[in-house]
Amino acid sequence: MRLIRKQAFARAGLIGNPSDGYYGKTISVIVRNFRAQVTLYEWDELEILWSEEERNRFRSVYDLVRDVKLHGYYGGIRLIKATIKKFVEFCASQGYALRDQNFSIRYESNIPRAVGLAGSSAIIVAALRALMEFFEVPIPLRVQPSLALSVERDELGIAAGLQDRVIQVYEGLVYMDFSRDRMEKVCGFECGVYERLDPALLPPLYLAYSTDAGEPTEVVHNDLRERWRRGDPAVLEAMQEFARLTDQFRQALEAKDWETLGRLMNANFDLRQSICRIAERHRQMVYAARKVGVPAKFAGSGGAIVGICPDEKFEELQQTLAAIRCQAIRPQVLPPLAGKESADQP
Repeated sequence: MRLIRKQAFARAGLIGNPSDGYYGKTISVIVRNFRAQVTLYEWDELEILWSEEERNRFRSVYDLVRDVKLHGYYGGIRLIKATIKKFVEFCASQGYALRDQNFSIRYESNIPRAVGLAGSSAIIVAALRALMEFFEVPIPLRVQPSLALSVERDELGIAAGLQDRVIQVYEGLVYMDFSRDRMEKVCGFECGVYERLDPALLPPLYLAYSTDAGEPTEVVHNDLRERWRRGDPAVLEAMQEFARLTDQFRQALEAKDWETLGRLMNANFDLRQSICRIAERHRQMVYAARKVGVPAKFAGSGGAIVGICPDEKFEELQQTLAAIRCQAIRPQVLPPLAGKESADQP
C-alpha cells in the first residue's frame, strides 16, 4: 500500500506583519519545533479520518462555546475538506486529469492552537503536499502559497494573508514583497515576490507562546481589513511603514546589526498597537519580555511573541515569561542533524 506523509511547520513573522494582506512586505522564519503532519494512503473510498485534536468532550457549555469560536465546528476536518476541494478545482483549471483512485487522509498537529503560529495553514500546506505527490501534480512553488490561502480565504471565509503560507512552503528564512506593482498572476492566482535569505544571518532568536492567550486570527484581522477597505488614513500609512521597516530590517540583517534589528522589531509592535486593538494579556507578554531588556513583537496575530535574546539573558527571559504562563524556546530554523533532535522539540 502506498503511504505518503507530509509535514509543514509553524512560523514566526520577524518583521512587517500584518501587512502581508495589504500589499506590504514581510520577513518570516520557519519554526521546526512544531509541525502539522498529514498521512494519506490508497483506500477503497475517499475517507477523512478524525484527528485526536478534534474535541468531542468539554468541561462545560462555556468551554464548548470557546472551542467553537477558536476552531469552528469541525476543527481541522473543514481545512482538509476545503483543501481537497480547492486542489481538485485547481487541477481542473490547469488541465490535470486526476486518476480514479480514492484515498484515506488524516492529520495530526502539535502546533499550539490559536496563538498566531499558523497552525491552520500548516495543516493545509501539508495536505497539499500529500495530494500533489499522490496524484503526481507539479504545482509551481510560487503558486502553492496562493492556492493554500484560497482554501481559508475563499472557501472558508477566513481573513488571512499570504505570509504564513509562503514561509511554510519555502521554509527557512524568506523576504516577501506583496507590493501592488510586484504582484503577478500565475496559474490564475495572485503571487508576490519571494526571496530566500541565509538563516546564518539571524541573531539568537526566542519564541514565546501561551496556550491560554489565543484568539482566532480573524478576530484581529476582520476589523483592520474593513478599515483598510474604507481608506482609513492611519491604517494605510501604517501598512506603508510596515513595508519600510521590513526593508530596513533586511539591510540590518545583512549587516548583522542586531541592535537595529531589535529596535525595528519593537517599532513593528508599537506601530501595530497604534492601529489594532491589542488584548491586555497579549500586551503583557511583550512588555514582560521588554522588561528583561530584549525586543519583542507578535509572531503572528497574538498569543505568541518573537524577539532577539542573547544566551546570557535567555534563562531570565524564560523565568519572567513563565510567571505569566508563557513558555520561551529557541526556534529551530534548519532541519536537525541526522540522528539529533532539537532540545526544544516538544
